[in-house]
Amino acid sequence: MNVVAIIPARFGSTRLEGKPLADIGGKPMIQRVYERAKGSRLIGEVTVATDDERILKAVISFGGKAVMTDSGHRSGTDRVAEAVSGTKAEIVVNIQGAEPLIEPGMIDDAIRPLLDNSDILLCTLKTRITEEDEYRDPNVVKVVTDSQGFALYFSRSPIPYGVFKKDGLFPYKHVGLYVFRRDFLVKFSGFEPTALERTENLEQLRALENGFRIKVVETSYNPIAVDTPEDLDRVRSMISETEKII
Repeated sequence: MNVVAIIPARFGSTRLEGKPLADIGGKPMIQRVYERAKGSRLIGEVTVATDDERILKAVISFGGKAVMTDSGHRSGTDRVAEAVSGTKAEIVVNIQGAEPLIEPGMIDDAIRPLLDNSDILLCTLKTRITEEDEYRDPNVVKVVTDSQGFALYFSRSPIPYGVFKKDGLFPYKHVGLYVFRRDFLVKFSGFEPTALERTENLEQLRALENGFRIKVVETSYNPIAVDTPEDLDRVRSMISETEKII
C-alpha cells in the first residue's frame, strides 16, 4: 500500500520558539526527525508540512521534501490532512516534529495493524510507565486499553487509579505517533473539537467521542519529546554521547 509520513512543523511554540530549527549536533531538529522517519521499512515517502519559510528552506537545504500549509491550522493533524489532500496516499503516518530520537522500528510497529486489518482506521502506540512520578505527571498522557488492544480512554490524570499499588497491572504512557487511513484522516480533521478533547487537551479523544476505535500497540521504545529548553539539552547530550561511540 502507498504509505507516506508527514511531519507537521511550525515555528511558533509557547515553550520553545523555533524548535524545529534548534541545532542538535550540527543538524536542525527537523532533519534528525526526518532522517529517523526515512529509516522506516514501510514508509515510501517523507514530507515536512510547515507554515514557515525558514523551516521550508532548512528542509530543502538538507535534501528533504517539504510543503507549505495554511498558518491557521488549529492542530498538527489538520496540517497533515492538508498535506495529503489530493495525493494517492492510502496510509498516512503523523510523526511529531519534536521527537529527534524516534526509532524507525516503532514507526513500523504502528503501521502494521493497518496493513494487516482493513477495519482499523487509526493506530497509535503506548509504552509502559515504570516511575511513579511519571505516572502522576499531567504532562505525560496515559492510556488504558481493552482486551483487544483498543483505547478505552486517554488522560493526563493517573489512570488506572492506584495502579502502582496493584500487582500485575501497569500504567501506560501514550506515545504521540498516529497512523491513519487517508480517507479517515480527512474525515477526522473535519470534526469539531469535542468536550473531553477540550477538557484534557488531547485531540485523539475526538475520535473516541465520535465512536471510532483506536488501535494501540505496545512498544518498548520510549522516545523523548522536546518541549522545553531542558528537554533540548537532554537530547543534545544523549545524541552527542551516541555519536561519540559511533
